[in-house]
Amino acid sequence: MSNQSKSHVITMGCRLNMAESNAMLQQLQSQEENDDVIIVNSCAVTNEAVRQTRQAVRRAKRDNPSTKVIVTGCAAQVDPDMFAQMPEVSKVIGNSEKQNINQFLIDNNDIVVSDIMQVKQTAPQLVSTFSGKSRAFVEVQNGCDHRCTFCIIPYGRGNSRSVPSGKVVDHIKKLVDEGFQEIVLTGVDVTSYGPDLPGDNNLGQLLERILKHVPMLRRLRMSSIDGVEIDERMFDILSSEKRVMPHLHLSLQSGDNMILKRMKRRHSREDAIDLVQRLKSKRPEIAIGADIIAGFPTEDEAMFENSRALIRECKIVHGHIFPFSPKKGTPAAQMPQVDKQVIKERAKILRQDCKDIADKWRTSLVGSSQKILIEKGGISGHAENFAYTKLKDEKPYSSSASNIEGNIVDAKIIGLEGENLLAEML
Repeated sequence: MSNQSKSHVITMGCRLNMAESNAMLQQLQSQEENDDVIIVNSCAVTNEAVRQTRQAVRRAKRDNPSTKVIVTGCAAQVDPDMFAQMPEVSKVIGNSEKQNINQFLIDNNDIVVSDIMQVKQTAPQLVSTFSGKSRAFVEVQNGCDHRCTFCIIPYGRGNSRSVPSGKVVDHIKKLVDEGFQEIVLTGVDVTSYGPDLPGDNNLGQLLERILKHVPMLRRLRMSSIDGVEIDERMFDILSSEKRVMPHLHLSLQSGDNMILKRMKRRHSREDAIDLVQRLKSKRPEIAIGADIIAGFPTEDEAMFENSRALIRECKIVHGHIFPFSPKKGTPAAQMPQVDKQVIKERAKILRQDCKDIADKWRTSLVGSSQKILIEKGGISGHAENFAYTKLKDEKPYSSSASNIEGNIVDAKIIGLEGENLLAEML
């Protein structure tokens, strides 16, 4: 492929998709003989995600009429025929096949999607993707063994499988040697890491090995995790290890125990509140994020109010609120549904609840000193607690932005700019 190649990847959905998109792009760029293609890496987590994927496909073809459009990812894995029937699509490739994208692009079939449940290992290469020059996302796990009643993702990703810890450590060493200051561990169900590997492995042990064998790593962060699988070993790391960032994103989904049971979640609201209180008692600065679904089937006003109360009790400042949408093939799709307008209103209220708490939290940070990982041309970045921060008067820094970007700087928070912190370098 020449340097003028127009091939690129459009990413929908999660950080794991972001990581795999980067791996696919690197594969495309390594092959000179491939034609220009656009790959749409799809998401199936909600019906809206699928709609947006189809929209991205149409837009890609409209803007690049002579370029082949390939669809892969979870939505393609779950419903390949739907995408194959779109006139804009040249080929549909499954989640397993996308790990060796060049091999399957030359397949003569329009649909190349294998049974994901038969996949027993992670990809042969460790995938990673980068946020500018500062942050690298590293896949340590894929798939999920649990069957939450609302979730289609196990059917798009297959069963849980883990990357051996030695390979993870070696890969992170290389990324740190290349200058990355922060590593984010990603996966479909990261806290299920380890049991499928030989010997005694879990996520806590993996964190210990990374911290021990990569001493130059400044910041380690995790994507969404399931609090029920945080054992004491991992709790100690999260609550005391300074190189593990004080930011935890929990897969809570609801604040009502009956709804949690109907979701087939493995925790109660009391479990969630206890975990957060224990973490904050040990590490007061820790910032809590959470996924919460609004309007799950059978959710009444009292159940909804329990979710609102959970947001307040856990002080959720990074809230991801999902209006429930029934996914074909999941048990929740067969349950009594909540009115769509009610779902929309409840999601709006939950988002406002999270915003109110986050606004107070950001205000409390004014006057504090924070360590900021500088991104985006040297004018902004994230604090350790994942608060997004802008540098005041970026012009003085612009001349040396290439030197600042990717570095961790000490800064004083002097105010707010919308939903961002405003800081000046110390």
